[in-house]
Amino acid sequence: MAFGAPPGGAGRGRHAMTVFTHFLATTLGVQAMGLEGRDKVLAYAFGMGADIDHVVKAPFYLRAVGLRDKRGYYWRSSLQEPVALLWIVPLCVFLGTPLPILFFAIHVAMDYSVRFEKMPFYPYSLWVTRGWLTGIPDKLKERICFAVLLVANVGVYWLQHRV
Repeated sequence: MAFGAPPGGAGRGRHAMTVFTHFLATTLGVQAMGLEGRDKVLAYAFGMGADIDHVVKAPFYLRAVGLRDKRGYYWRSSLQEPVALLWIVPLCVFLGTPLPILFFAIHVAMDYSVRFEKMPFYPYSLWVTRGWLTGIPDKLKERICFAVLLVANVGVYWLQHRV
């Protein structure tokens, strides 16, 4: 199930990286970099937290569409688009760490590898793109990404915890 899938639709047929894949990517970064404390919180906040806008948009979806699965409903906000770097970069300067940029960039790169519509400069421009790798089926990309990230997480964990 894709995080933020339309109510009643449970993500069927939607082209999205799932919350599980974003979790694996973020966890891999946290493990590989040995992050703890505040840095770990920042990694998960920006590696997975960008999708929180789906929770915020759910009431609007329900009001507009109801419990039906409406393909093409625009679930994204500027929080999930590269334009968010306009506030993330100053935040990084203020916090003295590049971690929010790094984990946000990983999240966005994963989202842009699937074919659903994205507006990279929203709300400043309504230009729409489908991202990259559009010739490869989204389910295949999701499965490959999930498998690679799972194996990499297990590998990093094993390397760090072997005797």
